[in-house]
Amino acid sequence: MSKPAAGPRLSDRQRLSWLRLIRTPNVGPASFRELINRFGSAEAALEMLPELMISGGASRILRIPTVAEAEAELDAARRAGGRFVGIGEADYPLLLKAMDNPPPLLAVKGEGAVFRLPAVAVVGARNASLAGVKMARMLAADLGRDGYAIVSGLARGIDTAAHQGSLSTGTIGVLAGGLDMPYPPENAALCIEIAERGGAVVSEMPFGWQPRAQDFPRRNRLVAGMALGLVVVEAAQRSGSLISARLAGEMGRLVFAVPGSPLDPRAAGSNGLLKDGATLVTEAADVSSAIAPLAGARVSRIAPLAEPPDLSAMPPPREDDRAGVLEALGPTPVAVDEVIRHTGLGAAQVSMVLLELDLAGRLERHAGGNVSLVS
Repeated sequence: MSKPAAGPRLSDRQRLSWLRLIRTPNVGPASFRELINRFGSAEAALEMLPELMISGGASRILRIPTVAEAEAELDAARRAGGRFVGIGEADYPLLLKAMDNPPPLLAVKGEGAVFRLPAVAVVGARNASLAGVKMARMLAADLGRDGYAIVSGLARGIDTAAHQGSLSTGTIGVLAGGLDMPYPPENAALCIEIAERGGAVVSEMPFGWQPRAQDFPRRNRLVAGMALGLVVVEAAQRSGSLISARLAGEMGRLVFAVPGSPLDPRAAGSNGLLKDGATLVTEAADVSSAIAPLAGARVSRIAPLAEPPDLSAMPPPREDDRAGVLEALGPTPVAVDEVIRHTGLGAAQVSMVLLELDLAGRLERHAGGNVSLVS
């Protein structure tokens, strides 16, 4: 395991509290950040969680992980040769800081230096053709020699080939399960090799977490968010790689695709991306020439490490405030700004009601900052 890079660091006490907070049911990246903004620290937010859940209409108080449980997960990370990196620390992937609602903590195994390289994601079909595998490995190797880290999801087929092609230059594998639960299991040895050869394997999920179907889009979001651009080598019409491409486009990343035979269903999705305006790729230069102008650009939206001032003196929402927000919401996603205008309440009051609903499991957050009630 590499030593953490020099720079701002969470204290041991902060890291423990951050882990307890993000592991609490119904606390996601968005509600985590709002809790820190509201109460000044994760430790203070943990004390307020039961009251907030009740205010949001929760039928029961969800269990908050104990200090001992969080310490056990930190110990598990150390035993596995990993560590937890908080947003704002030097070893946190740079581009993730500019993503909407980045994970506050990442479990990382390997070298943090790879996160400071400009990155390109290479993804594609699990049941890839031999030509697709060869293309993915070649693209990854050539882009690696050009100074780019290669990001992918450690799946069979194209993902595995991309990691293998960039082992010597720096590759980042993103897991859908816990850091100790590589999927597919046959890629466990590849995870070890990535970490030992200057790359890194990361996960936002708890140790021991077996990946479920709904966890893979979360993984795809991180793959897209870590890279300046995303290359789809092969993808069928209904493919997780197309989810990654859509997420990359929503984040303002460049989207590329390798053309394939119209007779091969494994290329139908990637060919569709080309029809929709993705940049055609036949060699690594097609990617590097488009991304090079972006590689030196500074990320403007950097989430701070320092916990903000304590805002707990702000008066809590009144019952009629809560009723007004609930009346404005429904199963159809709406922008928070629209809720503020409709109710006439202040932004801080509306945000607090939404946070209470979120912690009670009654709110769903959507791309672009939209929200809806859980149907």
